[in-house]
Amino acid sequence: MTESLTVKAYGEGWQQVVERLVSEKIASRIAAKDATTWGPEAESESAIRLSWVDLYDSSRPLLAEIEALQADLRAEGLDRIVLCGMGGSSLAPEVITRTAGVELVVLDSTNPSVIARALAGDLQRTVVVVSSKSGGTVETDSQRRAFVKAFNDAGIDSASRIIVVTDPGSPFQKLAEDEGYRKTFLADPNVGGRYSALTAFGLVPSALAGADVAELLDQAAEAAPLLQADDADNPALVLAAVLAGSPGRDKAIIAAGGSSIVGFPDWAEQLIAESTGKNGTGVLPVAVKGIHAPELQSGAGDLVHALLAADTSAASVASGTPTVVTTGSLGGQLLLWEMATAVAGYLLGINPFDQPDVESAKQAARGLLDAQPKPEAAAFTDGAVEVRATEGLLDGVDTAKGALDALLGQLADDGYLAVMAYLDSERDENLVAIRPALATRTGRPVTFGWGPRFLHSTGQYHKGGHPQGVFLQITSSESTDVEIPDRPFTFGTLISAQAAGDAGVLAERGRPVLRLHLTDPEAGVHQLISLLDAHDKSEAGGA
Repeated sequence: MTESLTVKAYGEGWQQVVERLVSEKIASRIAAKDATTWGPEAESESAIRLSWVDLYDSSRPLLAEIEALQADLRAEGLDRIVLCGMGGSSLAPEVITRTAGVELVVLDSTNPSVIARALAGDLQRTVVVVSSKSGGTVETDSQRRAFVKAFNDAGIDSASRIIVVTDPGSPFQKLAEDEGYRKTFLADPNVGGRYSALTAFGLVPSALAGADVAELLDQAAEAAPLLQADDADNPALVLAAVLAGSPGRDKAIIAAGGSSIVGFPDWAEQLIAESTGKNGTGVLPVAVKGIHAPELQSGAGDLVHALLAADTSAASVASGTPTVVTTGSLGGQLLLWEMATAVAGYLLGINPFDQPDVESAKQAARGLLDAQPKPEAAAFTDGAVEVRATEGLLDGVDTAKGALDALLGQLADDGYLAVMAYLDSERDENLVAIRPALATRTGRPVTFGWGPRFLHSTGQYHKGGHPQGVFLQITSSESTDVEIPDRPFTFGTLISAQAAGDAGVLAERGRPVLRLHLTDPEAGVHQLISLLDAHDKSEAGGA
């Protein structure tokens, strides 16, 4: 079923931006894959990154291939689909399958608890899709190795249970051939990961799990003419104008209110953060749960609001804040936000297709894995929480509450707080409650990301965007660890190195980082939630 793509904007200033975009024919230039659109410095990269604009046509030959594989798998009783992927490779299939109401096990973590749970599933029914453009992504390579061992240990031919999605000619394609993996799907190499929802990276795992991806392509095809027109009613131009056309408003609060699409703000967050957060500029996307999030009520002068709704007139809009409300089918929304993000890059004067700061955290993590240093000693321990921080942040502090107060004291009037939780997103899901609590307490936007997943999303903005962030990193000790076959480190070592590496890069760039390590995850999560509850009650008592 298709739903017409519609958009309605509120506030001042965006109309003039749209008029400029129409006069400069930006939509039709992008539709024509004009690599000069973003200037000479971006031209070489843009020339090999624009195939996303017509994937609704170019991806159709995949459909019969996927359908045939799915029929074979079902005939063999293989109906548990596990996806090993990071960034756009996991977030797009997650939105597609959740919206379709079909089950896909998305494995985009290196936390040993998460890995162990995925491996403990019914392997007799399991097929693993490993998605990586090169095959060199450490998370997905480690997950693949763990599943190969698990299948072999269970007496199952591991090669018959692994499906690969990669770029043509990649090292991963050769590995798949050498190992005799069941099937390799080759994605369009001229599409970046975060724009890959309608490539094999988005379609293969989603379709194998049972989503109707042909309908998804139909929805995008229906929306395309509207999004590619040089017209003031083009939803992509309106969305881009609200997101990136208001000077000083550099943070976009993204929420779903009544939309049937599930989890879309998290996908949009990685698309916008990686595409725009560079060269000291960008739009910070803040994914929130529902239209009652504190940021949507704050009226702060550096915010814009972007809402997905069932009806453009149904959403509650804070007066005075530029707001855009979109409706429409998932396929149409995917293409809309991709086009709008590319246009936002044009408005910001940056290349929306590179990610120059993502590699820094990866390099730092690799260095720590190679060196295997002893963990930095905690400044102090409070209950189930070991506390560490960047130099000077903990002066005169000896409690977790004091440490959090000290971090929030560094938050500027135009700043944001990033919560980076290297935990188990299923087991520790209650921790998400601290996001709105912190936003209410500070009056500032708060992002929440599960690590290491966010490193492929807002992690780019943290280093390359506006230098306004303060950072709360939460890690944990796990009761069990999981080996990575033929690697000199475990998943526990890997996630610790990723967290420490990212904190180190942020510190090198002058960002304040508070690191809270939970020696007991359950007790530690409860302690952190209680910490904020106690503050709220004390504030209420003093009012």
